[in-house]
Amino acid sequence: MSPFPHELALTEEQLDSIMLSMWNMRIATIGPGSRINLTPMWFDYDGDHVLVNTAAHRSKCGWIRNNPELTILVVNPDNPYHWVQIKCTVEREELEEGETGAKVTQQVDKIWQKYTGNEPPYGLRDPSIDEKRVLFVCRVDRIATFGKP
Repeated sequence: MSPFPHELALTEEQLDSIMLSMWNMRIATIGPGSRINLTPMWFDYDGDHVLVNTAAHRSKCGWIRNNPELTILVVNPDNPYHWVQIKCTVEREELEEGETGAKVTQQVDKIWQKYTGNEPPYGLRDPSIDEKRVLFVCRVDRIATFGKP
């Protein structure tokens, strides 16, 4: 069962379908000077939380740590006027180099396969550094939808 409110324009099944689709998201974070930064990203959904997996060395990772309130926009690639906006808060951070490292690696491998169709392991690690991943597990605070599939 979805943790999302029931007063949405979409049914729970439609919403779950969107959250598990291959649509990418745009994540809004607050960066330097309180400026909003938008980044298109892959994402995952575990039935209760939005999962955001990023490289630890990226600026976005620090911005999320500094302000763990995020806004995510998921747009239908076939109809840009059909979208879901999710306001969420990071509940916890899991580090690839920590105790939950295997889970973080498995999650990035899962979205790699979902979005590219390629077998794991995740193929975009920066070979010039020892790239480590961070998984932000985000509680859904509010959701808005517009349009129809």
